[in-house]
Amino acid sequence: MISSPVIEVDKLDVTYGSFQAVTDLSFHVERGELYALLGTNGAGKTSALEVIEGHRKASSGTVRVLGKSPTDRRGARPRMGIMLQESGFAPDLTVAESVGLIGRLSGRSDSVRRLLDLADLARRADTRVSQLSGGEKRRLDFATAVYGRPELIVLDEPTTGLDIQSRDALWDTVQQLREDGSTVVLTTHYLEEAQQRADRIGLMHNGSLRHEGTVSELTRSLPASIRFSLPPGVPAPPLRWAALADQSFEIETFQLQRDLKQLLDWADAHAVELNALSAAPTRLDDVFRAIEAEPALVS
Repeated sequence: MISSPVIEVDKLDVTYGSFQAVTDLSFHVERGELYALLGTNGAGKTSALEVIEGHRKASSGTVRVLGKSPTDRRGARPRMGIMLQESGFAPDLTVAESVGLIGRLSGRSDSVRRLLDLADLARRADTRVSQLSGGEKRRLDFATAVYGRPELIVLDEPTTGLDIQSRDALWDTVQQLREDGSTVVLTTHYLEEAQQRADRIGLMHNGSLRHEGTVSELTRSLPASIRFSLPPGVPAPPLRWAALADQSFEIETFQLQRDLKQLLDWADAHAVELNALSAAPTRLDDVFRAIEAEPALVS
């Protein structure tokens, strides 16, 4: 038996007056996936997530979360854990009181002590939220989002303000939650996190989904780059190249290993030193930057 997607978004439009924030957005998230929804500034991903989370109504189109409408307070919301960019905890409550309160509101069951240990906040249990550092507040956000091991977890910029140790601990916990069956939707400006963690990525720009796929599928859409400089008077390299402003050369290629070997063999045969040689495979941030250069979609 094939399970239905955890999230189904079909032809979603979100408008604010005359402004179209999201246009004809369609994608799905499978059970157990870590799906990263990324976008340039003003791409519309926050508006799309607010609809998925049940915080905003769609202007048109349909969204289903765990087979329910995301606004279904009894059918969908207790099965979702949401980590917003800023959760706005009551400053006079203690850390333990905040976890317990949000936990009870979620409708799920868990141990406050377990969550405090999980987020490395046990020693701050009786500390008021107003006295926490930015990183500690972020860990508190995470603790309340994963209270009760929800089936679907939405992480909106989860590692902002965290040190390296806290980031690693958060991702270790996310991996464990996934192994226990949770599905995760991630938004982040740290593209290396999406590149390392996501099963699939959707890239939005100007309200539309421009590209979607695995990291490998997305990066294969752009050529890799070989850069180097040459001493004066040497013959031209055997591959198509472009001269750069700093008087170096660049070769763009979809066959990095093959073309790099050909270049090195040529240099060896002609006793040519390739100065400042670098060979870089395409990365997710290259794909991300290329989106802004794409022509606008015409509806």
